[in-house]
Amino acid sequence: MSARADVQIYLTSWCPYCAAAKELLHQKKVDLTEIDVDGRQDLRRWLVSASGQRTVPQVFINGQPAGGFSDLEALEEAGKLDGLLAESPDPGAPPLPR
Repeated sequence: MSARADVQIYLTSWCPYCAAAKELLHQKKVDLTEIDVDGRQDLRRWLVSASGQRTVPQVFINGQPAGGFSDLEALEEAGKLDGLLAESPDPGAPPLPR
């Protein structure tokens, strides 16, 4: 599978679920952007407003919230993750905060 989607993961370096989400995405050959939110209350507040979640990881695929590790795992088990990762990003979409 060759992923074309723009994938960003908001995480902390010490979170085991973050590591699991990264591993799943790496198995899918996804070129992802990692944004460490440890100590970044501005990004934490933005994540709550953008995804409705306070926990990490939070994964965004083409600018849309896909959830955390358990959400990615559920998408994978349902056979939907590859389809999301194969979609091309909208070139006019604004970038997510870093």
